Amino acid sequence: MHRMPTRRWAAGLAAGLALLGLAAQARAQDYPARPVTLVVWTAPGGSIDVLSRMVAEKLSQRWKQPVVVENKPGASGIPASEYVARAPADGHTLLVTINTTHINNPVLRSKLPYDPVRDFEPVSQLAIGSVVLIAPAAHPADNVAELLALAGRKGTSVSYGSWGIGSSAHLFGELLRRRSGVDLVHIAYKGEMPAITDMLGGHLDVTFAGGGTTRAQLPGGKIKVLGITGPRRIRALPGVATFAEQGLPGFELAGWVAVYAPARTPKALVHRIAADLAEVVAAPDVQARMIENGFEPVGSTPEQFEALYKAEYPKWAELIKASGAATE
Repeated sequence: MHRMPTRRWAAGLAAGLALLGLAAQARAQDYPARPVTLVVWTAPGGSIDVLSRMVAEKLSQRWKQPVVVENKPGASGIPASEYVARAPADGHTLLVTINTTHINNPVLRSKLPYDPVRDFEPVSQLAIGSVVLIAPAAHPADNVAELLALAGRKGTSVSYGSWGIGSSAHLFGELLRRRSGVDLVHIAYKGEMPAITDMLGGHLDVTFAGGGTTRAQLPGGKIKVLGITGPRRIRALPGVATFAEQGLPGFELAGWVAVYAPARTPKALVHRIAADLAEVVAAPDVQARMIENGFEPVGSTPEQFEALYKAEYPKWAELIKASGAATE
């Protein structure tokens, strides 16, 4: 026969839970105890890498501990995500990523070495970032519509670069191919900069890139921007029209940049990191630099980011379906 818990037992349980809560709060207050690593799955020099280093610099000052960026590029962020998922759940290894790793990959691939929900704790959405399509400055097309028209008249294929199979850039390229009927050939890279380098070297016709990476390349006079995905123009490139403004609907989704911790990281610690990230993002100099680099600053709570994830997942899944990108 099962007995109802006694008051003494219940009181002891409550006391034990309270002590665990206090211990978690103490760990959050003492954090970080050693250097913190921000794992970034793109190659150095790209938009996400630049943003991550900006945040790392500010966090180092705030936490009085080194915060280092470790690049683990390639395979659409799968190795980087798996690495963080298996790291100790103590807040000293964090993933800075975009929607590719936690939305696109799960929809496109039947098997992943990580579960985007079960293996991670959402910490904070740092920013919104749109994807732009760029070409060499000498290219005869000045916008997306002209690019498609030229390719259609010549009946030739156009090669385009992305930062990985299943990335937002890949999806937008495949959607453009299906909607236009132009033969667009996808070539995946480990980051934006390798693709831009190949394009400028004549090995690639056009490539997708982040707004910040693109803006940084403009002063050299070697590239031009053909169009911007997302719902509206971005402040870093106010003179460039969106795909929708050019008569190409369906490209209105904008990506996000966010931070994840390994699953089972104490909630108190997750909220401590999120609060510090939000204050960093809210700093006027950081906001100015983020906007200059093509991002719209956010700095959310874990709950706000989790709600965004749940709302965005079906929208990106629909885009993947519409793009015709192959699944594995």
